This record gives sequence, C-alpha cells and structure tokens, in this order.
Amino acid sequence: MSVLTGWRAALRMARRDAMRSKGRSALVVAMIAVPVLGVTALDVTYRSVTPTAAEQLTASMGSSDALFSDRRSGPIEQLPNAQMYSSVDENAPLDENAPAIDISTTFPKGSRAISLQSAPASVTTKYGITSTDIREIRTSDPLARGMVELVRGAYPHGTNEMAATEPFLKSTGLDVGSTTTVRNSGQKYRITGVVEQPDALKTEALFADPGAVIAPWKAKSEHDKKVTPPNTQPAEWLVKGPEGAGVTWPDVMRANKSGILVTSRQVVLDPPPDSEVPLLGRKDYSAIPSSPTELSTALVTVTALAVLEIVLLAGPAFAVGARRSRRQLGLLGTCGGDRRHVRAVVLGGGLVLGGIGAVTGVVVGLGLTTVFRTTIEEWAGHRFVSLALRPTELLAIAVIGLITGLLAAFAPALVASRQSVLESLTGRRGVRRSSRVLPIVGACVLVIGTGVAVYGGTSGNSTLVSGGSVVAELGLLACIPVIVGFLGRLGRRLPLSPRMALRDAARNRGRTAPAVAAVMAAVAGSVAIATYMSSTGAEAEFDYTPSMTEGTVVLSSASSAEAGAAGRLPQARAAVERNMSVTSPPADYRRIWAGSDCNLYGDAENDCGSIELVKPTGKAHTCPLTGKGAKELAARLSADEHKKLLQSPACLTGTMSTGLFGTNATNIVVADAAMLRTYVKLDDPAAAKALAAGTPVLLNEAFAENGEITLKATHAYSKKDKKNWARHQGKARTTTDKLKVYVAPAKYAATPGINMIMPQRTAERLGLHTEAAGSVYTVAHPPTDAENQAAYAAMAQVGSNVWVESENGPAETDNSMLMILTLFAGMVTLGAAAITTGLAKADAEADLNTLSAVGAPPGVRRKLSGFQCVVVALTGVVLGTLSGLVPAVALRLVDLRKALETMRMDPTESAYTPIVLPWVTIGLLVVGVPLLAGLLATALTRSRLALARRAG
Repeated sequence: MSVLTGWRAALRMARRDAMRSKGRSALVVAMIAVPVLGVTALDVTYRSVTPTAAEQLTASMGSSDALFSDRRSGPIEQLPNAQMYSSVDENAPLDENAPAIDISTTFPKGSRAISLQSAPASVTTKYGITSTDIREIRTSDPLARGMVELVRGAYPHGTNEMAATEPFLKSTGLDVGSTTTVRNSGQKYRITGVVEQPDALKTEALFADPGAVIAPWKAKSEHDKKVTPPNTQPAEWLVKGPEGAGVTWPDVMRANKSGILVTSRQVVLDPPPDSEVPLLGRKDYSAIPSSPTELSTALVTVTALAVLEIVLLAGPAFAVGARRSRRQLGLLGTCGGDRRHVRAVVLGGGLVLGGIGAVTGVVVGLGLTTVFRTTIEEWAGHRFVSLALRPTELLAIAVIGLITGLLAAFAPALVASRQSVLESLTGRRGVRRSSRVLPIVGACVLVIGTGVAVYGGTSGNSTLVSGGSVVAELGLLACIPVIVGFLGRLGRRLPLSPRMALRDAARNRGRTAPAVAAVMAAVAGSVAIATYMSSTGAEAEFDYTPSMTEGTVVLSSASSAEAGAAGRLPQARAAVERNMSVTSPPADYRRIWAGSDCNLYGDAENDCGSIELVKPTGKAHTCPLTGKGAKELAARLSADEHKKLLQSPACLTGTMSTGLFGTNATNIVVADAAMLRTYVKLDDPAAAKALAAGTPVLLNEAFAENGEITLKATHAYSKKDKKNWARHQGKARTTTDKLKVYVAPAKYAATPGINMIMPQRTAERLGLHTEAAGSVYTVAHPPTDAENQAAYAAMAQVGSNVWVESENGPAETDNSMLMILTLFAGMVTLGAAAITTGLAKADAEADLNTLSAVGAPPGVRRKLSGFQCVVVALTGVVLGTLSGLVPAVALRLVDLRKALETMRMDPTESAYTPIVLPWVTIGLLVVGVPLLAGLLATALTRSRLALARRAG
C-alpha cells in the first residue's frame, strides 16, 4: 500500500470516527477554533486600527491635496513628510505679531482651497456654561470629507448654525435642534447636526462655517474693551491642486520661501530623492531615530501561548478518542496494519478536526469583527477606513491552527501505536508507572527559573525576568503529574464523590495534568499582569500630590483691584450652594498681603509685597533629604523609610502648592475655626479656642521653635497709596515679628495649600492687609459636568474673575484590562474543567455502570462530575496564581531598582515601589471560578445512566 493510499484510508477512518463521536469532535473543533478566532480578530483589528500613510493624510486634510500652514518664521526648509522644518535663517527673530501674508499667493495656479481655524470659547449648555473648542471649516465642502463626517442631521450653513460632536452633546445635554450661545461674542447658534472626526471620536468640539464665530467675536472685542479677543493661530488651508497635477515638491519648496509649511499628499506618498531636499543637506540637521517596535515579539508570544493552550486542552481529547477506538485500532493491526498506520489514523483525526477548527475560527473571527466593528472603533477612538484583510496572514493563522491539531494528536498517536494488538482487542490498559526523573528535573528547573527571575529583578534585567519566569513555569508544568498524583491521597477521609474525583484525577494523570497545565498557564499570565497593574496603580496613587483636600471645593476670587471681584462673593457663594452637592456651611477665608495695594496680575507699582515664614535653623527643622549627606542617607533607606521621611513636616515645607488661597509663598490664610473643620479636618477645641483668642494655628511644626514662629514681611507701597508712598517711596520696608502659635499634630503638615491659619485681628495688629477672597465647602461627591456648568452659569451672571476649583483625587484606574484578563482566565478554567469532566465521563463509562449496578444513588453521578470539575479548576488556579506571582514580583524588583537609582540622584524623589496583590481577581479565580465550574457540571450532568450493551 502506497503512502498516499495509506493516508487516504487513515483520513477516511478519522472522518468517520469524528462523525460517530460528534460531541468529542465538536469539543476539539471548538478548542482549536476559539484561539484561531481570537488571533484572527486580533490581526484584522490591529491592521484596521493602524492607519496607513494615506489614511493618516485623509484624517488630517480630508480629500484635499495639501495642507498649507503659515509658520511666520520667514523662509523655511522642510522634510517631504512635513514632520520637521527649520528656518533658513536660524538667527531671524520669531515675531508672533507679524501680519499674516496672503497665503493664497503660495497656492499652485488653478487651485481651490478652504480655510481651517479654531479658537477656545465659552458656550452655554443645557446645564449652564462650559468651555470648548470651536473650529471654523466648511464641513459641507467635499474637501473636508474624511476629516469631518456627518453622523446625523445636516451640515451647518451660514452664520447662525453649528454642528457638534457626540461627546460634546453628551456632556452638555444638548442635541440637534438645540441652541447655544458663544458668550464671548453673545451670538446664538442652532445645532443642525452631529459630526465626527474619524481619527478622534472622543473629541468635544463645535464646528461652524468660516467667519461665523471668530469674525464677530473679533469685531465685538474691538468695540468693547471688556471682551477678550479670540486666542487663534493663523488659519490653515486645505488645498486642491490643479486637476490631475496635485501639489508637487517644487510647489512645496516655492511655498517654503514664504514661510509656509506644506503637507502634500503626493509628496508624502511619493517623496523626492534626498538630493532634492535642501534640509537633508544641512550640517545642523539630525534625523530623529525611530523606536523599534516590539509588535512581532508580542505576536509570537501570543501565538505560542495559543498553541500551547490548544495542545494542552485538545491532547487529552485525542487520547480519550484513541482509547475509545482502541478496538478499532487493534482490528487494524490484525489486518496487517503496523504502527505507522495506527499513528496515521490518530494523526488523521488531528488533521481533520484541526482543519475544520482552523477554517471555522478564521471565518467566525472575520464575522465577529465585522459585527462588532462599531464597538471596536469606539473603544479604539477612531474609525476604520476599511477592514484590512491580509490573505497571507489569515492563511498563516489557519495553518497554525491545522498544525496545532496535529501537535495535539501527536502524543496520543505515539501511545496508541505502542499498544499491543492483544491489549487493544481486550480493552486492557496495562500498568504504566509515572516517570520519577521528570518531577525531579521539573523541581530543579522551577528553582533555577525562579532564581533567575529574581536575580533579573534585582539587577534590573527585564530579559532575565522574562526568561526565568518562563523557565520556572515550565518546571512547574513538569511537576504537575506528581502534584495531581498527590491529590489522590488527600481524599482518604472525604465522602464518596470527592474521594472518587480525587482518585480518578490521580489515576488518569494523562488527561488531568494537561488540563491543569492549561488552566495554570492562563491564570499565571492573568495574575502576573493583574498584580503588576495593581502595584503600579498603588504607586501612582502614592505619588499623587493633591492640590486641595479631597472632598472639598474652593470658591476663589481675584483681588479687589480686578474690577471688584471680591464684592461678588456673596452671589457666587449662593451659586455654588445652589448647584453643587455641598454638605457644610461655607468656611470663608481672606487673602493676606504686606503691600498697601495688591493686584494679583499687576506690575511693580502694584506690588503685593511678601510674607515669609522663616524656617528655624538646626537639625530638627531641616529635611535630611536635602543638603550634605542626603544621597548617602537615601542609599541606606528602605522604600518605606524613605516614604515616611518624605512625609515628615521638615521635608514638606518646600513642597506645598501655592496660589490656592493667596499669593504669599508660605501659604498663610486668614480664617476662623470653620476652616479647621471644613478644609484642614482638624476638629480640636483647643485649636479653635486659640484662633478665637488671636493665636495663629500652625499646621507644619517645622516652622516653629519653642511654640513660636518668625514672620518676615516686606511692605511694598503703590503710587496710588499717596500717603504711604510719600513717606516710604523707594526701598520697601521689612519687618520681622515673633508670634506665639498653636502647633497642630505632625500629620496636618500635609494639608494642601495651607501652612498657617491666622486670625483677622492678628493680621491687623501686624499691619498686614486682608480682604475677602473666597470660601471652602465640603461636598458629597466631586462636581459632575452638569454641576460645574450650572455653577459657572450662575457665577457668570455675577461677573468675571470668580471661579471654583475641586479636588478629584488621583485619576481612576482603568480596570477594563483586569476584567478582560479575569474573564479570559475564567473562561479557560471553565473550558478546561468542562473538557476534563466530559473526557472523564466518556473514559469512565464502565466504572459508572459498575457504580450504578452496586446500588449507588443517582445523585452520586452528578456530585462526581461536579467535584471532578472543582479538582481540575482549583488545582490549576492555585498553581497558576503562584506561578504568576514570580514574574510580577521580579518586574516590580526591576522598577524598584530604577526608582532607587533615581532617588540616589535626587534624594527627594520617591522610591516607593509596592507589590499589591489583586485580591478581587485572585478571589474570583480561586473561589468563584472553581465553584461555578462545579455547580455547572453538577447541574448539566444526567443522574441516570442509559442501558449499555455488554462489550465483546
């Protein structure tokens, strides 16, 4: 029999066997198809999300041939891709106020162009007022296609219409047909449609025709000096070149002579030779090196993991299939077939099912990507120009799926071919002892890999961390058969069902160990990434410096010189109290200064003077992390010790934010006990009594010595203060006073924006000037967009130069990746447990018949299936969690080493590098998933057995 004929027969037998065992075949096809589906969807999504050069040009300039921008820097030279340019005369001064040239004179003859210009503006919303970007471009013009697209409604036309993006409408409560007013000019506009920028779907902006917004705004500012003119850059122009000619490189260089930077579609896609680019010939030009991409490594890793998962999960299925077909394989031997033919039959099953799974995975992957295209686009933040299908890559993915099916069937094929014909016909399995060498080698490899990973972490070598982690995981994989065998001894005192499940897992390690390994591999990667993300999130939260106390909002006003802003505070307070979730009465504060006249934005003639808390000298008042010996000290400190030292009062004296409550450099504010309760959160009757008695409350004890502080004030005088100016004109007067203070506990030194609260009468006694500046409120939650817009609308009716600031805390961590990883690991765990349980039922049919025959209750079968699922899932999850901690901890050691090096260069930099376990993720995997797997297996298993015919 020829090789071709033998394989034809083997494939025919494999196809018939697959049709007879439809359940097991569908399981194998699903296991192969699902990873192929994922890789296919990932490939198509990545290729579609990554724009080509032509697509990037369309997003930035629509369907035009070029984008012309006036750089106002004189003649320039640029690269063909317009990513870099330089002035011909480097010594020529940049004049921002130079009049713009007539840019239309630089366009190629016969061109058509539309302008593009934008300006930030204040507009009305459904809730109140917000700031946004208004872009003037004729969105209805064909040149804008691909840059701005209409979603619904109609394009704006004329001077009283606008279009808006969906995110803008969502945050402002407006919709198509709504009216908004540009407060800067007072003009009203009707929103006629919803548009989007395909490359920036999350943009909040308004679009209007050229001249609809900026021109009337400028006109009003010229007639009304109270109106601030729009802050605009020179307009850019989308240019359509002469029909069939486009914008050529000579056209670009001609425009460069007038200082115009040109991004030409034709030039970018077909650049001129380097010899024709003047900028490349300049001695001062240096190209920016491109960073190498790690995409290929990531794709290889993902593909390798997918192959490993398939082999580990599908291998036992082929092994059980070969075992159930051993009588058929034995008959093949009696008819003259040898080991090659037995291997061919089993491998044929891998080829048939692998081919079906690969094709199914690619087709379904393409279908799902098409169905969920809009969702993927919104998640990515930009539209696909088209689904990028690369036949070569899709074929390679399908081939990998096919080869994976063969690899999964390879080991079962070898085992089946080594069985004697007698064993195959009688159904005896024989006695095979587990290898004693493999677990010993695995344990050694596990120890070596863990050691290499930890050494890589301490030495800062990420490559050693990755390599050591992989080696450690391989070592643990080799130990799994012994671990599974040990499980059988744990069930001696357990009830019947769990005891049988443990012993069945131990006896049939060939199907249990690969499933446990598959779960371990999936959970290890998920736990490693989740642990690293949780740790870096905790580090970012620690490093975050709040600008004000969390849970508060601060209402502030400009100085009295700013058109009486302080006098508008009562109405502003009412606006805040009416529109925000305030939970306390206002804690009013006053700004303090030493000059006779203070203008926050004034010049030297309106100097606010200066107030300084003089820090005492001596070791107790000096931060150890500054000055001599700081680097040596930082080198000896642990991360926790350094963290505590950074938060000490002496080290906080130079890190407090300024400008929140006043203009003085040391953050002194005039207020009463309400400020202590509302903002400082210091509920101490002694502190409130001290303020009432005229004693300042010092929050940072590092400024005090023997309960006293030294206050240095430099009194400056304005020419407007004729009385004082006549007596003190010239050099400012400086006074120094010692004040008895109430010193707050050390923890209050970290209060943002305040070092000391001074009573009003004490400021007056010292000859300092104060005025009402604002109020502080506690709020139930950070202000929402609607609340902010409503509050600003109410305050706008009061007047300008009054504003509200809030503390939102550190940026919220995006937990979507952790959720995806947990779901992925959970699905693999459920799948592996279900597969193993299904194989166990198929493999142990005779044992279950015997169990039923001796009188076991029907519920035992359900319980047995449930516990079999729990054994596989729980064992794999626990091992995977332990395995995943190795790379996570090692990578954090790498980060710690880098942080310590930075800290030794600058001792005030934090080296806090925590390792935070993702307990929610671990809890769901260790407890939730095995429990769910067991419950599902129990619920879906039939209690009663069907009558089976006697074999033979």
